[in-house]
Amino acid sequence: MEDLADTLYTTPEMAALFSGAGHVRRMLDFEAALARAEARAGVIPAEAAEAISAACRVDLFDVPALLRETAVAGTLAIPLAKALTAKVGGDAGRYVHWGATSQDVIDTALVLQMRDGLDLLLSGLLETAASCAALAERHRRTPMAGRTLLQHALPITFGLRAARWLALLTRQVQRLRALRTDALALQFGGAAGTLASLGTDGARVAELLAEELDLPCPDLPWHGERDRVAEIAAALGIVAGAVGKIAHDVLLLSQTELGEVAEGAGPGKGGSSTLPHKRNPVDTVAAVAAARLAQSLVPVVLASMIQEHERAVGGWQSEWTALPELFRYTAGAVERVRLAVAHLEIDADRMRANLDVTRGLLMAESLSMTLATRLGKQEAHHVVQAACERAVREGADLATVARSDERISAALSPDEIGAALDPSAYLGSADLFVDRALAAFNDLAPPLRTGEEVGG
Repeated sequence: MEDLADTLYTTPEMAALFSGAGHVRRMLDFEAALARAEARAGVIPAEAAEAISAACRVDLFDVPALLRETAVAGTLAIPLAKALTAKVGGDAGRYVHWGATSQDVIDTALVLQMRDGLDLLLSGLLETAASCAALAERHRRTPMAGRTLLQHALPITFGLRAARWLALLTRQVQRLRALRTDALALQFGGAAGTLASLGTDGARVAELLAEELDLPCPDLPWHGERDRVAEIAAALGIVAGAVGKIAHDVLLLSQTELGEVAEGAGPGKGGSSTLPHKRNPVDTVAAVAAARLAQSLVPVVLASMIQEHERAVGGWQSEWTALPELFRYTAGAVERVRLAVAHLEIDADRMRANLDVTRGLLMAESLSMTLATRLGKQEAHHVVQAACERAVREGADLATVARSDERISAALSPDEIGAALDPSAYLGSADLFVDRALAAFNDLAPPLRTGEEVGG
């Protein structure tokens, strides 16, 4: 039965992948692959491997019953191995789980789930990045206020804002792709990491098992060293924070007082139970909530790195819940941001109007830098600061004050003052930075939504 978190803070695909049935399915994949690898190595009869593989279908098992038995057994591997042995039956049944231990099947099943989970996240990130790329290109000349400490700082463009989102997402894709290659490895060590039950065939079976599962075979078992798992957890926390940053930007820009962007409208979306006029953000709110939930789980996984000897008491077991939930919430954050950015409504007129809210004070640095060529930097800063204070005190615009200021008007002509106070003329390398973000993304992967209209 779905709960609120399944509805709001994850995706159906990720929820299914990390469900109880999803984990059992991957455990059965391990058991089937183990049997085939051991048959190839001559450790068990080929007929037994065939029988075991044929029985490793999740639809043949009562998953809820297995999960209930886990509470008594302490690990899902024990009731599953028992049930699988019974399904296989006969002489072949005695070769089920041959030479493996509970942690081998549980860890490797989780690795397989994480591999699929990373693929889902990568797909969502790439789609979101493609939407950001379209926004960056379309709005590279759309001026808006850049804000620091929530105050107007300097003019930027909305294209630059979208380009920064794009660069942020591009880095997440690069990181997850690298982890998919480097951090996901087979875990197979037997009871204490020696594979003693397989005699001299242990290392060969491990190599064949890794080949069967299309996983890297590590130099030695890593069951007590959780750096690989922790690295993935930390990366997901960063991904959640990255998309949460984008969602938070959208939320801030959609405030009534700014009104520069808005989530796309839809039937029944964003209404209020009591205020008829409200159009509340929905996707970005859920994204921020999901991101925070995801990040709260990362310390659990990091803390479980400190383990006892060859198998942990509590630390490893805490991963069983923390990692699936971390993937679920990260997926929810990514998906909600994907939806928000894909349908984002842009109010360029409001962005331009907001540039004038401070009556030209946004352009004080530009005026100061222009004046510095005549008076020197320190003197120019002092003169413009005084002009700004006067403009605030008198409720006047900076252009009027500057033209009436003897020190400024003696150094700059009216046209020079006007040019210095033009937001569209003080954008620095914004256009170059947009190009760089687009180039990095295009080098990463072709845009998934070429030609599609995104935003407005």
